[in-house]
Amino acid sequence: MRRREVIKGLGLAAAFPLTARAQQPLHPAVGFLSGASHNAFVASIHSGLKEAGFVEGQNLKVEYRWAETRYERLPALAKELVDLKVRAIVTFGANEAGLAAKAATSTVPVIFSAAEDPIASGLVTSLSRPEGNLTGVTWMGADLLAKSVELMHELLPRVAELGLLLNPERRNTASQARAAQEAAARVGKKIRALNAASPREIDEAFAILTKERIGALIIAAEPLFTEERDRIVALAARHATPTAYPLRDFVGAGGLMSYGSSLKDAYLLLGRYAGRILGGVRPADLPVQRSAKVELILNMKTAKALGLSIPITVLGRADEVIE
Repeated sequence: MRRREVIKGLGLAAAFPLTARAQQPLHPAVGFLSGASHNAFVASIHSGLKEAGFVEGQNLKVEYRWAETRYERLPALAKELVDLKVRAIVTFGANEAGLAAKAATSTVPVIFSAAEDPIASGLVTSLSRPEGNLTGVTWMGADLLAKSVELMHELLPRVAELGLLLNPERRNTASQARAAQEAAARVGKKIRALNAASPREIDEAFAILTKERIGALIIAAEPLFTEERDRIVALAARHATPTAYPLRDFVGAGGLMSYGSSLKDAYLLLGRYAGRILGGVRPADLPVQRSAKVELILNMKTAKALGLSIPITVLGRADEVIE
């Protein structure tokens, strides 16, 4: 064989693996399962993954599945991800997403975000030793909801009854209502639960609120309410109802006050855990984390429109004041 032909052959042999490798699917593949629709906080999960060296489109393929607040779709979506043989499933936008993934597999690692107590909701049996194939991040939403009741009492001490907007189709509705009622009883107030599982029912809840002269409203953490943020903020303004929200986004859109976990921070933790698991760490070796960053945000322009004076005891604790 001539020297030129040998060199040419070696060149083709060297190039072939590169071509073949370029045609292979990206690995590892991870599933994102959400009870909500696509939202901006997904970027925080990717930031956490990037810290571990996993970048979508470079060395990571992500399979997205969105239930769009139709929680009954979650089991089928979870099964799709398992059938695709993803290396891990990251769940967010409702505890139900984590529960659906848990029911779908006992072997694929599941990294969940949980607004409510992961033990009470059945995701894990221990926070420090989760065991099995699940771990994740929680921010104990019932505790935050109780604090919103206390803050509303400081803001409106003479209001006897507060409304609480809940989605009755969620598993955690009872625990949310109980936490709010217990907090209200401690400060001598009553809670009126208002159920809404659709945009139309949100409108109806505000009509009831006005008709029965309920003095203020607290919005429970719920993906449906987050997706209907602009509607809820507009209704609160139209009905001149002081309202406390679970996320900063509501206040940025014109809401009065929010007290809740920073989802940006919580989802960053979620992404970091996903990166560690993709790197070979077992879920059972990672205790469930509690997202420690909690924010109190106030909108002074909205307070002025409602004729409210924010007490210095509340104003002094605010993490951000929107003028």
